[in-house]
Amino acid sequence: MPDMSASASLAMTQLATLAKEVDEDKVTPGVLGFIVFAVMALAVWALMKSMNRHMGKVDFAESPAPQTEGSAEATGPAKPRQG
Repeated sequence: MPDMSASASLAMTQLATLAKEVDEDKVTPGVLGFIVFAVMALAVWALMKSMNRHMGKVDFAESPAPQTEGSAEATGPAKPRQG
C-alpha cells in the first residue's frame, strides 16, 4: 500500500494556500444578513404564536359516537335469512 503521508501533506498544502487567498473582510454577512436573519426570526416567532393560539382551540377529548337504531342493527349479530 502506498504511503499516505505524501498525499495527505500535498492536500494540506493546497488547502492551506486556498485558505490564505480568502479575504477575511469580504466574508461577513453584513447588515443585510442581519436584517434577513431578524426578519426570519420574527416570522418564526409569529408563526409559533399563531400555532399556539390555534392549538389552544382544539378539543382533544373524544366524544362517544351516538348510537341510532339503524346503526345498532347494523353492528348486531347477523341473523340467518329464511326464504
